[in-house]
Amino acid sequence: MRRLAILLLILVLGGAILAPAIMMFEPDPLPGDFSFAWGNQHIAVPVLWSLCASGVLALLYSQFRR
Repeated sequence: MRRLAILLLILVLGGAILAPAIMMFEPDPLPGDFSFAWGNQHIAVPVLWSLCASGVLALLYSQFRR
């Protein structure tokens, strides 16, 4: 139970931390991504891309823990 909580925490926090870095690459939008306008700028937040990258980090964490 504790291990699952740690993996979910890595997934959520990693997605939030990696979102700005992934935004710089301007990937194609996926379903679940959202965008908004701030002043004259259009900002697209790659939610699924960030969660996928964070999922890879969570899998790497679980492999190195063994």
